[in-house]
Amino acid sequence: MLRVRAATTGVGMGQSEDLISHLAEVPLFSRCSKRDLQTVTRHVEVIDIHGGAAVITQGQAGDAFYVLLEGAAVVRRNNRKVGELGRGDYFGELALLDPAPRNADVVATTDIKVARLDASSFRRMLRSVPAMNERLLAGLSRRIRDADRKSVE
Repeated sequence: MLRVRAATTGVGMGQSEDLISHLAEVPLFSRCSKRDLQTVTRHVEVIDIHGGAAVITQGQAGDAFYVLLEGAAVVRRNNRKVGELGRGDYFGELALLDPAPRNADVVATTDIKVARLDASSFRRMLRSVPAMNERLLAGLSRRIRDADRKSVE
């Protein structure tokens, strides 16, 4: 479970532009307009997490997407380090579409600040902005195409 250091808050004005630029790099959101991404930022919460705390745990059902705004984290699969995350990196975007078990742990190596978009907020957002669905599907197709290309190489 997350150990929250401070109350969750919405995205501040300066953070909003920063978050929009990070979201534009996420394949799922890559086909969204700036206006779409502004809508997304209104549905996220910013959370402070202590170093050493697990943000997500392998095997647990996914229910949120995260963008790392400050600090660093490590990705572990089957207790083996498989990656490191820093400012602007993201993880868990597929949990917005499918609550399948997480395939890795993400653990804060320093105190971190993340923007978190939970699946229920994401679904509410899509109902209120249905035109975004097509752009998200195009972004998801890009992610699948990129993964397919990597598996062939």
